Amino acid sequence: MAQRDLNKVILIGNIGRDPDLRQTDNGSVISTFSLATNTTWMGRDGVRNERTEWHNIVAWNRLAEICHQIIRKGDQIYVEGRLRTRSWNDEKNERHHRTEVITEQMIKLSHQGNKEGAEGMPTPEDISQAGENQYTGSH
Repeated sequence: MAQRDLNKVILIGNIGRDPDLRQTDNGSVISTFSLATNTTWMGRDGVRNERTEWHNIVAWNRLAEICHQIIRKGDQIYVEGRLRTRSWNDEKNERHHRTEVITEQMIKLSHQGNKEGAEGMPTPEDISQAGENQYTGSH
């Protein structure tokens, strides 16, 4: 029996900046934004510690459009997807690496950043059967 690999990420955190939206040369739509997750623990000295991790989130096509429309800085979201690391050389020929979460599903958990109301919300056809704030996409 062949073993299967698994590349699965599940995050719940707060949007660090409003999602941007752009189109690739081949016509695909892409949205990128940052997501902060916090970890807390008690140190040996009894002092509460906290660390914030920042994640680079990428959504494609219709899910990218939905993210751009309905989530804003400060909103809490659930993101499910897979990790991808890109590498490139800059103009000085220095090598760079960036690890991103390629979003396959997003659920908006709070409404802190979006004060626009219902205007700009996705149509019912865009909404997954699992819930009114759950959206799926693929790339």
